[in-house]
Amino acid sequence: MAKAGTGALPQAGPKAFYYGWVSLGLAALAMVGTLPGRTQGLGLVTEPLMRDLGIGRVLFAEVNLVATLVGSLFCLGIGRLIDRRGSRLVLTVVAAALGLVVLLMSAAEAVWALVALVTLSRGFGQSALSVASLALVGKWFSRRLPLAMGVYALAMSIGFMVAFPVVGAAVQSSGWRAAWAGVGLSLLFVLAPLAWLFVRSAPEDLGLELDGGAARDEPPLVESVTLAAALRTPAFWVFALAASVYGLAASGIALFNESILAERGFDAHTYYRTLVVTALTALLGNFAGGAFAAKGEMRRLLAVAMLLLTASLAALPQVRTQGQVMAYAVVMGLAGGFVMVVFFSFWGRAYGRAHLGRIQGAAQILTVLASAVGPLVLAECVARTGSYAVAFYALAGVVAVLGVAAAAVPVPIGARFKAPSPTSS
Repeated sequence: MAKAGTGALPQAGPKAFYYGWVSLGLAALAMVGTLPGRTQGLGLVTEPLMRDLGIGRVLFAEVNLVATLVGSLFCLGIGRLIDRRGSRLVLTVVAAALGLVVLLMSAAEAVWALVALVTLSRGFGQSALSVASLALVGKWFSRRLPLAMGVYALAMSIGFMVAFPVVGAAVQSSGWRAAWAGVGLSLLFVLAPLAWLFVRSAPEDLGLELDGGAARDEPPLVESVTLAAALRTPAFWVFALAASVYGLAASGIALFNESILAERGFDAHTYYRTLVVTALTALLGNFAGGAFAAKGEMRRLLAVAMLLLTASLAALPQVRTQGQVMAYAVVMGLAGGFVMVVFFSFWGRAYGRAHLGRIQGAAQILTVLASAVGPLVLAECVARTGSYAVAFYALAGVVAVLGVAAAAVPVPIGARFKAPSPTSS
């Protein structure tokens, strides 16, 4: 029997469609819903917002830093809440809260109101809703987690690929306030109700087995470990820091991408084209990364991602033609696709399900803190040197070191799991 309070969704037999794939789709939709609380989403309205409120670039970067640092604190309790109360309640409440905040932000007139509302959008979006989305997939999958996270990353990337140009077009045609109000209404009256109606926190809530039943030639599930035990493993820090430095670079580029390309002599249309190219190649990275993660060690995939990211960061200050800009966007997208798959699937595979919310919350807070620093690093670099180049070269060096560490660090046995060959008996 299904647990009380989980709704009247039908239970599946052993050979029926596994409801985990529905949960995965809703989790991907929830991650797309974090757009207004992420740097990439805020980047869509950065220039018109600054003009509207009369805010300078460094001041806006400082507002973003404060908002992201304070918003990252939402990661601290959300994992424990998910582990205790389940993803259904958390996703519904957080999505509704984020929608209300975005609606209020669309009407903000003062800098102090902007600071408060950007902070809340960071907390509910980039922090809380992101952790809840990732944990939901980890609660439904274990043996098939690399495949599931590859599908999740693919679905999420398609969602962002649709959302970015739609919101961007709305900003250009109707202004940032109307566009942001539309995003808020969608969260409040579409995502939140869908989460309440269809999300179930774990397969046990519907009387199902994890992964839809065990495959006979797969090894036992990895034993769950506590957050404290995970923090004592070098792999946690290497994987979390690698994802965080990627987030630092990506957030800074996303927030000031139009300005970065203008420094190289390109117009706003090139900026929007790079968004599409990056999103498309990230899809390819999700697909290829998910396949590789299911068959080999995740640390190799992370090392390749760091190598690609190093190349793209080092090349960005040198781009001079449309072809070079698009080549940069392709490599950056592939690196991002690989990093997403690794970050999404590593924690559950390596450390188990029981404390997954807490462990992913700890990793997420590092990425949020890094994303807060990214825009300020770039803004200060421009203010002091007149160019973004020094920051990109320095970041390329840091990423290269993390790539070497990713290739060498010992990882928990679950992350070294290799899926059986289709021809194995």
